[in-house]
Formats: sequence, structure tokens, C-alpha cells
Amino acid sequence: MKQKIAMVDSLEYDLIIVGSGLAGLRAAIEAAKTGPSLKIGVVSKVQVMRSHSVSAEGGTAAVLFEEEGDTIESHIYDTVKGSDFLADQDVAERLCKEMPREVYQLEHWGMPWSRRKDGRIGQRNFGGYSFPRATYASDKVGFFEMQTLYDTCQKFDNIEFLNEWFVTSIIHDGQQFLGVTAIELSSGTFYTIKAKALIISTGGAGRIYSFSTYALSSTPDGLDMAYRAGLALKDMEFVQFHPTGILPSGILITEGARGEGGYLINKDGERFMKRYAPSKMELAPRDIVSRAIMTEIREGRGFQHETGVDCMKLDLRHVGDAVIREKLGAIREISIKFSGIDPAQEPMDIRPVCHYMMGGIHTNIDGATELKGVWAAGEAACNSVHGANRLGANSTSECIVWGKITGELAAKYAMNAKHSSQFPYHLVTLEEKRIYDGIFRGQGEYNPYEVRQELTDIMNEKAYVFRTESELVEGLKKLQDLRARTWKHVDDKAKEYNTNFTNVMELDSMFRVAEVVLIGAINRKESRGSHARLDYPQRDDANFLHHTLAYYDPKGPIMKKHPVTITRYQPVERKY
Repeated sequence: MKQKIAMVDSLEYDLIIVGSGLAGLRAAIEAAKTGPSLKIGVVSKVQVMRSHSVSAEGGTAAVLFEEEGDTIESHIYDTVKGSDFLADQDVAERLCKEMPREVYQLEHWGMPWSRRKDGRIGQRNFGGYSFPRATYASDKVGFFEMQTLYDTCQKFDNIEFLNEWFVTSIIHDGQQFLGVTAIELSSGTFYTIKAKALIISTGGAGRIYSFSTYALSSTPDGLDMAYRAGLALKDMEFVQFHPTGILPSGILITEGARGEGGYLINKDGERFMKRYAPSKMELAPRDIVSRAIMTEIREGRGFQHETGVDCMKLDLRHVGDAVIREKLGAIREISIKFSGIDPAQEPMDIRPVCHYMMGGIHTNIDGATELKGVWAAGEAACNSVHGANRLGANSTSECIVWGKITGELAAKYAMNAKHSSQFPYHLVTLEEKRIYDGIFRGQGEYNPYEVRQELTDIMNEKAYVFRTESELVEGLKKLQDLRARTWKHVDDKAKEYNTNFTNVMELDSMFRVAEVVLIGAINRKESRGSHARLDYPQRDDANFLHHTLAYYDPKGPIMKKHPVTITRYQPVERKY
């Protein structure tokens, strides 16, 4: 009977794209252009324009003005050096070569880039770059890019959006991809969605931290379903902490604020970055600035926010009200609304905040995973373009470039692949049992929302900017003890829009991915990029110039090593 239900509640596509942010929409457009006869389903647990990509503020990196002194070579080297030499250099090269075309492609589709006085596309300074190459649209670049791509998707009749669907698992036969299982949130109906190809573009896992710039929907469901399907998660120990999260909310204050001339100030009124990156000052890479802020705080030169949290100040007063309103209007509004501070009048309270995952689903340079028929793009993927530390404005670039690449490749694959005649419905039944018997009808005395808060607080306290073995091990033990409690239950028994159910499923995935982050961080006994160990303060190329792979096992992740691709640039000490 179960098998029959799974067969009745089913849909069929040629290509499924899970996630509707920049990578997912760019993939949908390229797939639709490549295969006009393909049936393409874009499945998202939120409405399309609620995808977290709309929150990107500062810019999209691309070399546009070689005649003015910028070069592709410089962008590649800045990316590799910024990555603390853990980036795969062939992947970095591909990003930098592809991106200029994509900026102009977006412009042709209607992207309202900010302009210079001569009418050409505007670019601003960002941390770690040798040239102003963050192409921007005021401080709402992600919103405008999303709007441009979503509008462009409307031109293609073969793209269908499944808004507010929660994908729970990947179905495969051990050799190739066959489909997914998903819940239509509006009805609560459990579906099998068959397809020939899949692109995972579900974004990052930033909500495993409590102080975070991410939308509340940015939980690691996509990473976890790939992990449970046997795909590796790569380099998950590398979590980017953006230097300027506004207090107390953690909402992002764009790097563009420093790109437009903002200062970071300690309690002595000093621009302290002169001690840490004298040539770049506030525009050093994010890992260096975040460590500098936390060092100043540890040495007693921080301010104390009214909530009791230590912080630094970001001072924009000298930039002037006119520039702030024109180029940083959104962060002015955020600061006034969420902190009661007008940045033209007084400095803002800031502190490093979880902002990006360099790690993700292990892919090759084309975004292909280890399972035939499955690709990953954007922050959900780890093609190793960012290594141990991403430069600002390279993430939206990565989404767009690998959205295009994976969209084309997955479409070509789907055009030639055959739907399997033997669909493994027993796997659908097992998944149904996992989520309905294991979670929806579960029993327990622990409040899952309190458990979620504890989990994110553990990550905040034990795997933050500075890490030590004892703290990481303590964090892992606390996490595992917390997971053993009886929190897998849903009090709301409604079928329609049961957010209680989706929240507990999200929590289930958060535990597995947070465990991988902690174990990867324990095993990496060095400091590299965003992973800063106080007990191993030096980078150790002899023992740790490698990527980390984590494979799922019910007893805990199986950890392996993967080589770094070095083409032209041998690792050297990073100095700015």
C-alpha cells in the first residue's frame, strides 16, 4: 500500500534544480536555453524572491577595466592568496575568466548596475583585492541580480517553479540519480519527484550558528540530503566570519562600507588594522580582519555593547551623509532600524559574524558530484574555488558562473539520459518512515526549539573565530549529548504549512552538518584562512595542504583527504 501511495503522489521532470537563489536561477536559464524541450523544475522551500541571495549587499567580483590596469591574472592570484593557498587554482582561474562575460550578460538582461560618472559600470574596493573590482548596484546587488534572473526565467515556458516545497532526500540506485522526495508545504503531501538530472543549489549552512547573517531558512537541508545519499562534504571546517555584523541582530554591514572608506576603531579611537595589515588596513581579507577584531577584544581594547557583548566600532561619519545615502542606503536603513544609529552621525557597533561556508558538497571543476546525474552550484557546492577563505564579492560570482556551467551540463546529460524503468520505491518508503515515524509522530520531552538554540550557541562558543582542541572537543561532546535527547517530535499535527514539522527536520540536518564542522576543525591541527587554532598558530603545508572530505556513516563521519590542485602559484606566507 505504501508503495502505491508513493507512486500516486509523484511528479516527473527532466531536470530538477533544488534551491532558487542566484545559482539555481542562473542554472535554470542556461538549462532552458540548452534544452528547449526539457521540462525543468525549480524546487524551493521558500518563495523564489525570498531566497537568501537577495541579501547579498556589496558586490560581484569581475575584471572589467584591463585598460585601466586590472588583469585576470591579478584576480586569480588575489583569490588564491586570499584562500591561504587551499583554493584549487584551475577552478579559481575559471571563475576569473568567465565572470566578466556574466556581468555584461546580466546587464543585457536588465541588471541596474551602479555607474561611474563616465557612464561605465561602477566598481568598488573590497578586501584582499589589488584593484577595485566589486561590481555593485548601490548596496543591494543580490536583490537586483535575483530580480534580473527571475525576470529572465519568465521568458522560458519550460521552467516551472515549485515554491514552498521541502526536499527531503535524493533517490538513486547506487550508480545514478533517479529522483527526490519532497513535501508540498501548502498541502503537507509527500511526493516522489522523478528526474534524470539534479542540481543542488540550496545555499549555505550558516544557521548552525546563533550569531549569523543568514536568513532563518538557511539551514543545511541540501548539504545533509547529499551527505545522507553518500556524497562527500568537503572542507566544512572553514567557516567565514564576516568582520562587521551589526549588534545585537548580526545583520550584515557590507564590506562595501569599508570599500567606501569606513574605519574600524577600537576603544582608544585608533584604526587598529595598522597592526595587522598595514598595506590594506580595513580592506584586508575577512579572516585577517575578523582575527584582528577578536585580538583587540581579547587584549582589552574593545567596547561593550549594551547587551554585554564585546565589540568594535565601524565609523562612517567622515564618508558623509550624501555618499552613505547614495551608495550605502540599505545599511543606513538597517542601522537605524535595528540599532537606532544613523551611521552619518555616530559609529556602529560591530562584531565578527557567521557569514559563509567555504565548504559544501564535494564537486569537480564542472560542479559534478560523485553521483552520476547530480551537480551542485553556489554556496551549497565546494568546488574549492575559495579554499580556506573566500574574498568578498567572489561568492555571487561563483553562484552565477557555476549556475551557468551546471545548467548547461545537466541539461545535456538529461537530453541523453533515460528514465529508469526500475524506480526504487522501497527507498521512498524508507524515507517516508524516517521523517514521519522518526520525526512527525515522534515522542519526546525536550523542546526542539530550545535544542536548536543550544546547538547554535555551542557552535558560536566552541567553533568561532579562534579555536582550540579542548574547546572543539568539548563542543563536539556537548553536541552529541544534545543530539541524544528526545527532541524528534512535532506538537503541531496540521498537514498544511506545518512549520513546526519543517523546523524539526531542519534541526535534524543541522546536527549532522555541525558534527562534520567540529570534527574537521579538530582534525586540522594548523591555522589556515578562516580556521584559526590558538594551539596550532602556524600554517602547516607539510601535513595539511589538503582538502577534507567527510562521508556519512551512522556512527559518525568517515574523514578522508583530497589533494589541492596547484598550477602556477606555490604557497607563500600571506602578508597584506
